[in-house]
Amino acid sequence: MKLQETIKQNKPFKSEFQKLMVNISVTSSWLNAILAERLKPFGISPHQFNVLRILNGKHPDGYCNQEITERMIDKSSNATRIVDKLIEKKFAVRTENAGDRRLVDIKITDKGIKLLAEIEKAPFPAQLKRNAFNDEKAKLMNEWLDELRS
Repeated sequence: MKLQETIKQNKPFKSEFQKLMVNISVTSSWLNAILAERLKPFGISPHQFNVLRILNGKHPDGYCNQEITERMIDKSSNATRIVDKLIEKKFAVRTENAGDRRLVDIKITDKGIKLLAEIEKAPFPAQLKRNAFNDEKAKLMNEWLDELRS
């Protein structure tokens, strides 16, 4: 669906760049809704999923809350609250930092690793037509988005 149909806008944008900024925001929101729907059967939120993926990337070691926040997609999220929920669900644990006993590391558990594997196998909701992008198109889009942020 075209952007202007999606946001029900009749007037043209002032520039293609302005349209691009709105289009990226709308698409991001749309993708987040799809991700939330995909994660619902597993009982975790997109923010919790993001933190689990961050922790899995450092497994078997862990990160302190500040390091998790630095790596999160949505840096305004409350990492401590998200981690608390993951610990409550036994997907993560707090451990003493080996290098500095004043710090606490958060590590993913085996249960958290298994959950990520299950999520990876789960089908995407119908709204996301993964066939619309082949690897070549996806690579090009990634390059453009990286360029936009640099």
